[in-house]
Amino acid sequence: MDYYELLGIKKGASDSEIKTAYRKQALKWHPDRNKSPEALGKIKEINKAYEVLSDTKKREMYDQYGKDGFERGGYGSHSQAGQQQSSTYSWGQGQSPFGNADFGGIDPSEIFEQFFGFGGSGGRARKRRDVYQMELSFQEAVRGTAKETVIQGKNHTIKIPAGVDDGMKIRFEEFDVLVRVRPDARFRREGQDVYIEKKISFPLAALGGELTVDTLEAPVTLRVRPGTKSGTTVRLRNHGIVYPQQSRKGDLYVIYTIEVPERMSSRSKKLLEELQKELS
Repeated sequence: MDYYELLGIKKGASDSEIKTAYRKQALKWHPDRNKSPEALGKIKEINKAYEVLSDTKKREMYDQYGKDGFERGGYGSHSQAGQQQSSTYSWGQGQSPFGNADFGGIDPSEIFEQFFGFGGSGGRARKRRDVYQMELSFQEAVRGTAKETVIQGKNHTIKIPAGVDDGMKIRFEEFDVLVRVRPDARFRREGQDVYIEKKISFPLAALGGELTVDTLEAPVTLRVRPGTKSGTTVRLRNHGIVYPQQSRKGDLYVIYTIEVPERMSSRSKKLLEELQKELS
């Protein structure tokens, strides 16, 4: 398959778009998340596509000769008869698609293993490693944290980057840490996007006005349009969770639900009855 098609991007995609598409496909086909038999093979293809498209020279040769021509005689092919082409896994131009955040001393190849389940030396399997579970609050996962703990009889400072999600693994020199994130009472997370339900009164929904909504950082004031229906969703760009090792964030979605009072005074009932007659 064409390398651009593998990543789900167009031929003229920017470096940023290539990295974003690569991360998306890598997480989709991660063997820990995707149990289909073709997952491992797909990961290798996706990595090869990124290796080529993230490198300016390799990408130029690929665009010129295509996949077959690139592998037979283009840039990076073997140059001697009978020489076996090595399978290397690089980030392209020295840049990791997962950024430069501190993962507690892990080098890029270790981060690569976290996502793909094999190292950068031709995909050879490594021996099984000890996995320790660490529970985080929702806010700790959102903002990142450092925790002191004892593992294998030693004191360790475990640095968790901002934006990690439940079920992610972080690889350290001697062990892996499996992250478990407790749910939050207010916010519901889907990837790096966050959803919050906000109850509004019927008069506010009907007449419009302003209300204050909590976000991950600080409350914001929103304008409610007259005639707002229950279930209306407002999107706040870049108010979601930061992508690990990036400055880019997801979005925050505010879902309005109209609150119906359980008890009403006789005057309130009368006013509603009059309104009902007027609208009918």
